[in-house]
Amino acid sequence: QILLSTFNDGRQALVFSVNPLGVQADGTLVETGQRGGGFAAGPAREQADLSQDFVYQSKGRLTPGGYEVEIRIPFKSIRYQSAAVQRWGVNVVRRVQHSGYEDSWAPARRAGASFLAQSGALSGLTDLRRGLVLDAIPTVTQRTDGEPGAPAPGGAPGPWRYDGARPELGGSVRWGVTNNLTLNGTANPDFSQVEADAGQVQFDPRQALFFAERRPFFLDGIEQFTTPSQLVYTRRIVQPVAAAKLTGKVRGTDVALLSAVDDAAASARGTNPVFNILRLQRDIGGQSRLGVAYTDKVDGADYNRVASVDGRFVLGRIYNAQFQLAGSRTAGASRVTDGPLWTARVGRTGRRLNVNYSISGIDPDFRTQSGFISRAGVVNAALDHRVTFFGPRGALVESFTVGPQLLGTWQYRNFTRRGDMQDKKLHLNSSAQLRGGWQVGASVLTETFGYDPQLYADVAVERTLAGGGVDTVPFTGTPRIPNLDYVLSVGTPQWKRFSASSLAVWGRDENFFEWASADILFVEANAEVRPTEKLRVGGRYVHQSYARRTDGSTVGVRRIPRLRAEYQIARPIFVRVVGQYDASRQDALRDDSRTNFPLLRRDASGSYVRAGAEAARRFRADYLFSYQPTPGTVLFAGYGSTLDDPAALDPATSRLERVNDGFFLKASYLFRL
Repeated sequence: QILLSTFNDGRQALVFSVNPLGVQADGTLVETGQRGGGFAAGPAREQADLSQDFVYQSKGRLTPGGYEVEIRIPFKSIRYQSAAVQRWGVNVVRRVQHSGYEDSWAPARRAGASFLAQSGALSGLTDLRRGLVLDAIPTVTQRTDGEPGAPAPGGAPGPWRYDGARPELGGSVRWGVTNNLTLNGTANPDFSQVEADAGQVQFDPRQALFFAERRPFFLDGIEQFTTPSQLVYTRRIVQPVAAAKLTGKVRGTDVALLSAVDDAAASARGTNPVFNILRLQRDIGGQSRLGVAYTDKVDGADYNRVASVDGRFVLGRIYNAQFQLAGSRTAGASRVTDGPLWTARVGRTGRRLNVNYSISGIDPDFRTQSGFISRAGVVNAALDHRVTFFGPRGALVESFTVGPQLLGTWQYRNFTRRGDMQDKKLHLNSSAQLRGGWQVGASVLTETFGYDPQLYADVAVERTLAGGGVDTVPFTGTPRIPNLDYVLSVGTPQWKRFSASSLAVWGRDENFFEWASADILFVEANAEVRPTEKLRVGGRYVHQSYARRTDGSTVGVRRIPRLRAEYQIARPIFVRVVGQYDASRQDALRDDSRTNFPLLRRDASGSYVRAGAEAARRFRADYLFSYQPTPGTVLFAGYGSTLDDPAALDPATSRLERVNDGFFLKASYLFRL
């Protein structure tokens, strides 16, 4: 990896990676002070976001003593300072895949809040000219969607029919206004994904699932829109008719402005929603910064506006502090609401001792229609401590990290009234790096979850009366559910032909289906096989199940196997097949923790109906041919098909039926003027 900090600010860098065969990976690294968390110890430094694509050339070859790589990065592909004489930060990192070791060209310490600030320097750079930077990418797309026709007489399935739309013309333009400012524009872009998102499971139904941005227009410069609380989430812009974006750095201030007009199909009012997003960040001292953000979405008479201020301060080389204050105002459905969001975090990044303390609060009336909030109306606090011990050179255990993590969640209104925590957690996490590139981890999770009346506001109990008949009474649930879970994870080295990782969680956990204690089993297994230099096959399996502790019956289970095979015909050409099967089943619900009476749920009409058994099965397959000699010049041809099971509850009639499919073709060409 070549880490190139063209603004020499010790905070962000462009990343250009090449393997011994010249295969590229590129992206950006913006340091935020977060190196992961949860059950794993996390890497020794913050990792780059490799979702962006830069235009550059690379070549590699194997030699008797190792390998050689050569990289050529055009000035037109990057932004840099406008000064006559410049100094850039630079570092070269060599990663050994099979062991996980990293060698840094510039001397670097683990005990440091910033890895980039320890980079070397390219000094005395003069006469840097990139000339006219004007990239034009015209695009043509064609989609043909299939769906079942009207049922035939007698209820037999109707003939399958395809609706071939006319080819769509669109395009984008990238203009280097100056060396440090870039303007991007797009009209009628094709923002469809070439494959479906990988399936995810929820541990807590109150938390929304996050899916990363993949669309090239939004990925370019996305690092400059980053905020501590994810107030900018470009996937909220579903299918823009047109969009423009200005990104760069002027006199120590990062500037990012995005405006977009979305398609009317994404509107609740039948109009074209308009998004305006502004993000400014000002460098302070050697590594600190202050920032402001403003997001605005207007949909007819409705609107959502969010303003925030945030900062990150590095103190004494190994300490850092971060904060954010935000407020929102939302108008819709003849009602105007507003609410605050706030967060604070302090941390210590040492060689042996790492500490992170954080607290964040989101008012129930805080809304962001341009960002992503996993769960509103709560206050979360975390105290995370980790101590790392290093073994001698050649030891079986190269490093061992252990430490407690305390987590607490309050209902926001209860927190402001100094009430008790709703959820309390104590996690003891440990992980080890073993000789040869193996990684193992183990955790013990002691938790207690408090009853959330908001989650069960539409749930009631169908109580059987002593003299016959039934009565409907509100569901109140037990006040608290204690948990005791165990976690084990294993990761293999990155061998030439194979690598794998797995995570297992089991023990006593909360059953949100019925608000009762259950035996949980969660397994996630990933494996990748590389039988040849050109073929890569990856598999992922997720299993999540809850069994009632009262009688051992299964209340809910979900299984998601996913297989992805990719064959590299030539360096710019590959074919890919992705298949994912998603099967879930839920038992008829009952008041398992108290009365065992059936549970009722309120339907769309407001009436209570029994929460009966449910099941679903879905299979999704995506096929893709890709030709991409350079970013921007592409030819995609693909087919996708979705099959559902209309009778998943009945094994006798259960079957997968095609519900939709489609062919697509996309061609674009990068004209670099």
